[in-house]
Amino acid sequence: MKKHQDIEAVALFNMLKSQSIALIDVRNDDEVARGIIPGANYVTLSLIPTLDLSQFENKTVVFYCHSGIRSGQAAAFVAGQIDASIYNLRGGILAWGSAGFDFASL
Repeated sequence: MKKHQDIEAVALFNMLKSQSIALIDVRNDDEVARGIIPGANYVTLSLIPTLDLSQFENKTVVFYCHSGIRSGQAAAFVAGQIDASIYNLRGGILAWGSAGFDFASL
């Protein structure tokens, strides 16, 4: 079974500047309403198993949530289903904000 990797906020910021990735926010509606990482798509955790995961084959996918727990679950699930580079943002959006990076509105 293929595993996902954790990624730090600074590394994700640099990755977003240098390559195309699928950035997936798995938080709840009320959390997402407070802001997302620019360029992210919102798919609540409960819907991850219903996605057509073939769209992520051979791509880089980064999941994040509030603190990194739920997104770790999403990353582990998807990594077990497809061949892709799967990451979990360590510390979630809290780490992103603590690193001083901007948020966007959905």
